[in-house]
Order: sequence, then C-alpha cells, then structure tokens
Amino acid sequence: MHDKLTYMIKTQVYLREEELEALHAVARESGRSLADLVREAIRKVWLRPKKDGPVALWDGTPQRTSVDHDSIYDD
Repeated sequence: MHDKLTYMIKTQVYLREEELEALHAVARESGRSLADLVREAIRKVWLRPKKDGPVALWDGTPQRTSVDHDSIYDD
C-alpha cells in the first residue's frame, strides 16, 4: 500500500503547561502524535462543514421545551 503524500506547513502554538501535559497524556494513550491530535481538533471545531438542509446542528437558544414541541401548531 502506498501512503498519500500530504504537504504541510510547520507552525508554532503556545500552550499552557497543563494543556501541553494533558495533550502529551492523550497522545501516549492513543498512540498518536501531538500534531495529529491538534489537526483533528482544528478540523472538528473550526473547519467542520456547514450543515445545509433540513438536518443541522442547532446552536441557538431554545424557544420551548421538548414537552411543548407541538405548541407551534396551536392557534
């Protein structure tokens, strides 16, 4: 099997000591590199595609509770 070559640019990130220690622990436990964990976090949090169509993540303030979900049909 041939690995796909991906070009990347090196950058620096400043972390607090406790953040770096926690990241090292996760990397050890998962068998992954710190860079791989950071890239995954960036993709999941900042680069996730926008949801279009009838199904999407709701990020607004709820207007009613789940008990009142049919109240939109009341006149």
